[in-house]
Amino acid sequence: MTVVIVIPVFEEAAAIGGVVAVARAHGPVLVVDDGSRDGSDEVALAAGAEVLRHPRRLGKAQALLTGVAAARRRGAALVVTLDGDGQHDPDSIPALLEAARTQDRTVIVGNRFEGVGALPAMRRNAIRVASFFASWTSGLPLCDTQSGFRVYPIKLFEEVRTRRGGFVFETEILLDAASQGWAVEEVPVGARPRVGAGSRFRPVRDGVAIGGFLAGRVAARWAREARTCAGELLAVFGSDRRAHRHAAILEAAAPYGDSPARWSAAVGAAAARRAGVRLRAIWRGARERGTPAAAVATLAAPLSLPLLLLHAVIRGRGPDVVTPVIETVYGVRRPAREERPSLRVGAARVEERR
Repeated sequence: MTVVIVIPVFEEAAAIGGVVAVARAHGPVLVVDDGSRDGSDEVALAAGAEVLRHPRRLGKAQALLTGVAAARRRGAALVVTLDGDGQHDPDSIPALLEAARTQDRTVIVGNRFEGVGALPAMRRNAIRVASFFASWTSGLPLCDTQSGFRVYPIKLFEEVRTRRGGFVFETEILLDAASQGWAVEEVPVGARPRVGAGSRFRPVRDGVAIGGFLAGRVAARWAREARTCAGELLAVFGSDRRAHRHAAILEAAAPYGDSPARWSAAVGAAAARRAGVRLRAIWRGARERGTPAAAVATLAAPLSLPLLLLHAVIRGRGPDVVTPVIETVYGVRRPAREERPSLRVGAARVEERR
């Protein structure tokens, strides 16, 4: 498969030369300079990259899309994206490409939580919260949704049309890909410190943008969850189910027909047992979909999000009370599978009839 490596940059003259020099060993490199004024384009060109330049800053999302469009024109089947600030090790590109070449309709994401090195606490906590909700709403077990180190099949961009810019783009494209039936696989990569300028991520503005985007997806997922649970409960009152249930209860109580009191007790016990089986099936389905964990996480969000903003403001000054909260509520990967209500109701019916 033909590969093009796309690196968006904005004023990364201190780092981009080294990134390009290493990345070139793994494929042709296309740097998209998003209106830099520090000579990033010249450094990248001197290091051996092909350079496209925006006349003014349009944002990381547009820089990536410019690079993807150029890669398509060059016949690429796979597009590797990584940041130009040195935080992604280009020597990890082969591991991501190996995963991409063995799977169809799959986006490969470099997972910094499972690789060597460690993310700063502020970034780690924010990513955990975003990834938790992205995982639950998409049905995919995602860990590092904010990683820009990825391999995209070029076909993805023929099916998925994103509408958000900035740092929301990389979350949106994963969730929209999942909704179109694409898979996401995470491959461990190292977490390295940035070179040169500070992060372009603005905790308040960009964090609120990502949070607002995810809030809409979470609300939609809760609406589906409510419909699923309502469907499971209402299915109990269907005429066929009701007739079958009543016949089974009467059959269980038949041996006690010689005594009204014993017969009534047997009817009550059989009804309670069947109700318990039904409720356990519904609860088990909710746990498999991650609903209880998501309920805790959603209720904790009004506290967690201000704590994340506070953590960004104080920047390590004072004791870290944020990380324990985030790790407790959002830090454990939980099942996020979402089943069609009809399948879950069917499973409950089978168990109830046992």
